[in-house]
Amino acid sequence: MAGAGGGGCPAGGNDLQWCFSQVKGAIDEDVAEADIISTVEFNYSGDLLATGDKGGRVVIFQREQENKSRPHSRGEYNVYSTFQSHEPEFDYLKSLEIEEKINKIRWLPQQNAAHFLLSTNDKTIKLWKISERDKRAEGYNLKDEDGRLRDPFRLTALRVPILKPMDLMVEASPRRIFANAHTYHINSISVNSDHETYLSADDLRINLWHLEITDRSFNIVDIKPANMEELTEVITAAEFHPHQCNVFVYSSSKGTIRLCDMRSSALCDRHSKFFEEPEDPSSRSFFSEIISSISDVKFSHSGRYMMTRDYLSVKVWDLNMESRPVETHQVHEYLRSKLCSLYENDCIFDKFECCWSGSDSAIMTGSYNNFFRMFDRNTRRDVTLEASRENSKPRASLKPRKVCTGGKRKKDEISVDSLDFNKKILHTAWHPAGNVIAVAATNNLYIFQDKVN
Repeated sequence: MAGAGGGGCPAGGNDLQWCFSQVKGAIDEDVAEADIISTVEFNYSGDLLATGDKGGRVVIFQREQENKSRPHSRGEYNVYSTFQSHEPEFDYLKSLEIEEKINKIRWLPQQNAAHFLLSTNDKTIKLWKISERDKRAEGYNLKDEDGRLRDPFRLTALRVPILKPMDLMVEASPRRIFANAHTYHINSISVNSDHETYLSADDLRINLWHLEITDRSFNIVDIKPANMEELTEVITAAEFHPHQCNVFVYSSSKGTIRLCDMRSSALCDRHSKFFEEPEDPSSRSFFSEIISSISDVKFSHSGRYMMTRDYLSVKVWDLNMESRPVETHQVHEYLRSKLCSLYENDCIFDKFECCWSGSDSAIMTGSYNNFFRMFDRNTRRDVTLEASRENSKPRASLKPRKVCTGGKRKKDEISVDSLDFNKKILHTAWHPAGNVIAVAATNNLYIFQDKVN
């Protein structure tokens, strides 16, 4: 895979080679449920990387700058800030527990020295400000150095407080809380290109919010039928167009994608475009509807394409062609014969995400056994890589993995029957400008970069 913005086929020639950079997280065999990573997201510059977990925590990593004494430290991400974003709650009206698990994190474009991000659990979205403090004020008139109040009548001189240096402190403070707008579980949030509004989507509705207004939102999509027994599909993901602030898409459990234009009407129940691939009747089975459900939808950085992930494949659609995708990449086709057992252990309902490289020339998505897949859109080549501590030596090249579906197994291949379905990579992120990728494997965050860096 050629070019600095491409993705990783480590197979020789001019292809990009991925190497291990870092792994964050405990090595314990018994992983606490609260420590499982549930979302990963780079900010717009790629210098910050945020993860959310099932325990409601957000951990932010910052990329180290160039250091002459440590030439290879460039690209290392170290913990910058950790804070508790959400706490478990209880809905007394519905007698339901509301989990603290972070479903999504979305960064806002940086406007000043501080950073802002949105985080959401099933019901409540919060806007967080992450800022640095390396100076403190000293020499107050009405307070002594311990913070105790002085008697104003005993003051004999007026002092001007001065700023003194202190150890760097990173503070995370909640600036807005957007609550009570979703009856069902929130599955997506997406910041608009106008940088003033964002959308939040649950199973049946999509709401539009203004970042400054917390007490009201506008319902822009509502697919809830009058009679819930007539319900045939749910919303699975939604995202704003990266450049056109009036356009957004949402995907459904039926494998369809609807593109809506907010200029046409206030309630976008009638879509502008409808993307659906016709089903091959010969391949229809009991599992067809389940595996066609779209778990993620992402616009390309250019805004010309969008990518959707279903259970077995990832598809690239041209926004100008609704009838069929322009690319279909098989992620783990060898699992088609295992759908029955995957249904019984509920793995068939796993929601895999997908992401674009910074140049849109490659795409990445996860699989089982801690495997993740990369597809080069230019050369039509693909590779399977593994996130594992076994090859976690610094700058060690990642070897392509192959799955054997039957017959005689070669030395480096792994049998489809020995795949570990408890080790799954659902969440991945690609640096917006460079070849650095972040892969969440249970409670560990793996960071890989190209060999050149």
